[in-house]
Amino acid sequence: MTDHTTDVAANAASELATAKHTVTVPNSINMVSLLGPGDEHLALIETAFEADVHVRGNRVTLEGPPAELALIERLLDELVTIIRTGQGVTGETVERVLGMLRAETTERPADVLSMNILSNRGRSIRPKTLNQKRYVDSIDKHTITFGIGPAGTGKTYLAMAKAVQALQSKQINRIILSRPAVEAGERLGFLPGTLSEKIDPYLRPLYDALHDMIDPESIPKLLAAGTIEVAPLAFLRGRSLNDSFIVLDEAQNTTPEQMKMFLTRLGFGSKIVVTGDVTQVDLPSGQKSGLRVVQDILDDIDDVTFVRLTSHDVVRHRLVGQIVAAYDEHDARTERQAQRQSDRRS
Repeated sequence: MTDHTTDVAANAASELATAKHTVTVPNSINMVSLLGPGDEHLALIETAFEADVHVRGNRVTLEGPPAELALIERLLDELVTIIRTGQGVTGETVERVLGMLRAETTERPADVLSMNILSNRGRSIRPKTLNQKRYVDSIDKHTITFGIGPAGTGKTYLAMAKAVQALQSKQINRIILSRPAVEAGERLGFLPGTLSEKIDPYLRPLYDALHDMIDPESIPKLLAAGTIEVAPLAFLRGRSLNDSFIVLDEAQNTTPEQMKMFLTRLGFGSKIVVTGDVTQVDLPSGQKSGLRVVQDILDDIDDVTFVRLTSHDVVRHRLVGQIVAAYDEHDARTERQAQRQSDRRS
């Protein structure tokens, strides 16, 4: 015999499990911009949620679990806000907004993705993830910022964009970009050419980024005047750098002594950003990385901050993030296996 009370409760739960709602998109918003060419963005939304999504004109009808519908509504609202700022919305934008919403952060995704750091030749440089925005905010708020994370997370690029922004707004008088001249498997002395020719390959990525941010014809003049200086780390020894924005890239390849030397170059009115990836150290075996050591030394000092980016902040090809995450998992698995073997021996 069926329990009538149980049936009523089950039916009520079923009704609560699904809901239906219609979102009306403002007439000022181009639906192709919102839904993507060939409904590409709409397909991403349908795949990401356990809900049915139907579009007719500027009306989007949603049916599914209430929590899913609420999240879709927030997603559409964020995308509409981004479009109103004049930005184009791509499939990547949809995925990044969704990721931030699912992370339940206090920051609005539209605020993160609409933050304009620098514009040059019609191209804007903006943070693309929540951690990137926090990194940029940290550079604004602190005298020394360490950006630590894997390749492709925008550590150096965003730091250089903030440096150029500071120069253009006359907050500082010059930019100094530096890297340690450390290489995997070769020594500078054995490479052909003059000292300048030997060092140039290590500094080339910094020059390439500069060309994205400043009109190429003005770069030689700025370099000649010393307004922008690109130099190996060793060239900074003995100097006091005032009214400067100083970026040290590939800092995992500094020794603890070099890191101390670099940080103590800080002069009045200056700002320092140090970037690096502690998993990619090219120093000789047995040599400690200055970037690893400095985290323990300076972690409690005011006005010095450490921002850590992850594979979720990779803004290169989507596979780069997956590759970084796979390597991280492999390293963690290897460490666990080594620990278990060590425990057995003891």
